[in-house]
Formats: sequence, structure tokens, C-alpha cells
Amino acid sequence: MERIAFDSHKRYTLCSVEDERGKILKEQRIEHERGAIQTFLAGFAAGTPVAVETIGNWYWIIEEIEAAGLTPRLVHARKAKVMMGCLNKTDRLDVRGLNRLQRTGTLPTVWIPPGNLRDLRDLMRTRMSGVATRTRLKNRLQATLAKYALSIKGVSDIFGKKGRLLLKQQLKQLPPQTQFAAECQLRQLEHLEAEIQHLEQRMKEVFVETEEIRLLQTLPGIGPLLGTVLALEIGDVRRFATAEKLAAYAGTTPRVHASGGRIRYGHLRPDVNRYLKWAFSEAANSIAINHELWPQRHVSRRYRHLRQKKGHATAIGAVARHLAEASYWVLRKKESYRDPALTPRFAKGSPSAQVS
Repeated sequence: MERIAFDSHKRYTLCSVEDERGKILKEQRIEHERGAIQTFLAGFAAGTPVAVETIGNWYWIIEEIEAAGLTPRLVHARKAKVMMGCLNKTDRLDVRGLNRLQRTGTLPTVWIPPGNLRDLRDLMRTRMSGVATRTRLKNRLQATLAKYALSIKGVSDIFGKKGRLLLKQQLKQLPPQTQFAAECQLRQLEHLEAEIQHLEQRMKEVFVETEEIRLLQTLPGIGPLLGTVLALEIGDVRRFATAEKLAAYAGTTPRVHASGGRIRYGHLRPDVNRYLKWAFSEAANSIAINHELWPQRHVSRRYRHLRQKKGHATAIGAVARHLAEASYWVLRKKESYRDPALTPRFAKGSPSAQVS
């Protein structure tokens, strides 16, 4: 069977075709336009594997490979580069290296979410991006007030209805150009908040509470919003062999450096699903803020214990990892979360037993 590899960029894709013995049959540059890749692949046998690296524009490339009747194989780009072991880097070396990994059966592939799931993710991810921008604007406005020793007292939230009126009055005390810039930022903030509300309304209309979302909401610190994020980003939980694999994918496990009998744990890995990492971190921070309300819960006790020994950041990371591993088991077993600290006897194989 022939093997095909793509090295795709923003404006073009370099394609290399090999036979089962590794002989190069064809190499061609394909300029990017809708239908070009599907047309190129039309002459190959159905089911032929096509390796594509995880680049920013892989969505439409995968769709055209599927439309041509071939089998896309989405490649973990960083792992593939390490495994190819090339000192030099060119497009031609990359595609030939991907085909070599296909031929030896060592191509590091990743899961391809279905098209409808990819589409739904954009709503949630766009909202998350908007919320991050909103936070940056709020921080800039507060920093501007602090530069000139201005403060707003008597309100818990200066960006609430009452606080915003007081904020506009305080901005008038700033120097003219600083005032102009701050008022621009405030208008951006108001427009952004309206767009976030518009997105949230669309999400209410589109998203339906599935069994997965309901199960994830049984975990501490996870409500409807975070439950939806987790369900969309995890997808089919069966693609993870263990709970530890999901925790690593979610960016809740530290790097490990072990040599000469010494083990050192480093920072969290950067090459992870940052949306899952954000969701589990948000849930862990919610638990940290409210741990005194539920002092007997496992996550509250774990947070307090580690905060005392290793500090707040490490405690948050440990709680996030517990939630990630618990998510795996509630989805895999299709059972609600049972708090280890509140369950007198663990059933063998239950989610609470697995993550305690």
C-alpha cells in the first residue's frame, strides 16, 4: 500500500508519496485553495494513510483527506521531530521522515475529534479568549488608577453597576492623555462584555446537557460551564489508556528528572491541552477559595495539607491533578464522583477508590 505524508504551511503543502518498500513515487507542492488537496488525492486507493502534522490550519486539510476517501493520521509534531532525529530541517526531509515513521509503524499520532465537536469547541474557546482579554483590560484599568494613587471605596466590585459609575468619575482625575487611553479601554471592556454575553446566549441555545457533562458536574468545583469545557475537550475518554494519561494531557502533571537515584519534579509541561489545563485550574482555585465551607471534603483537606507544606501553587496543582484523574474515572465508569473523604468503604474499582 502507498503511504502519503504532508508538510503543510500557511499557503502550501508539500506532499510525498512512497510505496511499501520506501521508494519515492511522487513529490509535489500543492498551493492552498479549497478542493486542491481533495483533487490531488482523488487518484489514490481508498483508505490510503495520509500523515499530517498538528499545525494551525489542519481542520480543512483533514476534511479534504476524508472527502477523498483516504485515512488521515494526525501527527504529534514535536514528538515526530524528535523521532526523526534530523539535524537539518527542510520540507522535503520532513515529509520523507513522516513516511519513514509510517513505514516502521512508529508514527506518533493523536486523536482527531469529529467535525461537529471541532465546530462546537470554537464557541467555548472563543468565549475563553474573550474572558482572558476582559481580565487583562480590567487589570490595566486598575493598574492605571494605582499609578496615580486613585482608589474606589464602598464597593466590592469596581466593574459592577455602581462601581463603574464611580470608576468613570475617578478617571476624570487622570492626566489628559492617560484619561483618554483609560476611557478607550473602558469602552473596549463594555463592548467585549456584550460580545461575551452574546456568545453565552448562543451556547445556551446550542449546548445540550449530556450524560458526560452531568457526571463531570458531580466533581467538586465544576459547574455547568467548566463541565461543558471538560466534556468538549476530553471528547472520547477511551482514547486515554489510564487516568494518568488524561492528567498529563490536561497539563496537571509535572516534569520528572530522575538520574543517579535522585528524583526531581519540575514545572508543568507546556505542550498540553491548555483549555483543559485552564478548566482544571479554575476548578482547583474555586476549591481553594471555598475550602473552609466544606472542610471535610477530600480536595479541601488535600489543599490545606499541601499548602502548609509546599505552598499555594503546589497545592492548586495537586488538586487539579486529582480532578483530572477523577474525571477519567467518572467518565469511564459512568458513575458520579464519590468523595474519598466522605465514603466509609470504597468499592473495588470505584472512582473514589481509584483517585484517593
